[in-house]
Amino acid sequence: MNFENDLHTIAKLHKSDKLDHGYIEVYDSYFKKIKDKELKILEIGIADGQSLLIWSDYFKNSIIVGIDIHKIDVEEKNLDKKNIRVHQGSQSDKKFINEIINQYGNFDIIIDDGSHISKDVKKSFHLLFPILNNKGLYVVEDMQTSYNHFFGGNSFDLKYSNTHMNFFKNLTDRLNYQEIANPFYTTKDYDAQITNISFYHNLVFVRKGLNNTVSKEVLNHSYEDMKFQEKSARTGNKLRYYLKYKIFYKLYTYLLFILYFIKKIILFRF
Repeated sequence: MNFENDLHTIAKLHKSDKLDHGYIEVYDSYFKKIKDKELKILEIGIADGQSLLIWSDYFKNSIIVGIDIHKIDVEEKNLDKKNIRVHQGSQSDKKFINEIINQYGNFDIIIDDGSHISKDVKKSFHLLFPILNNKGLYVVEDMQTSYNHFFGGNSFDLKYSNTHMNFFKNLTDRLNYQEIANPFYTTKDYDAQITNISFYHNLVFVRKGLNNTVSKEVLNHSYEDMKFQEKSARTGNKLRYYLKYKIFYKLYTYLLFILYFIKKIILFRF
């Protein structure tokens, strides 16, 4: 092993708190095969600059872009490296983020180690995920703030609160959007754009990629239409299966839809 380019060694050299959080081992499992590629990496949140220095040393052939809401003294933080770029601005400022996008284009890795406030984490994802390259990684650190009301989190309503943890948990449905047997389903953001979401202790990885595998169970979000098509084609008995799937099964589906819709209204779950 080349210890000069070993992520754990580099992180220890720069005294990064990513070691204490247990992030480095997870990062290593994703990054060790791509560390020599020419990538563009964006990290939100610079603080003492340790993370940027880690990525600068580890991804020697890559451009490392760091943004922070506070003014960063590049020389004081030893960030005046040839592959590091530093910019001041807010992660939730659309105008600033667009300036970064216009200057650098798409990124291969985006790491959110910024404010850790729920609304900022979600807005940054909406602004930046579209310009993440296919097969790229979007990482959010310190997800524990999702359970802390001082960061816009919620520790009292874990399942239905509007936190960034719940945002990413709900995002897992985008992995299987094709299988949703709801004839009233409408296309959601990120359908067909995510191939993997992995959760670790206080850490989330989202892999971007084309996910358009056709369902073998539903047709245009209808289980009844798929079964009618399969059974009638196999047996030639269209009337029997029309009555079964197109009438009785659909009536049952519509009834469930109405019941769950009423439940959502009563419980204010929208």
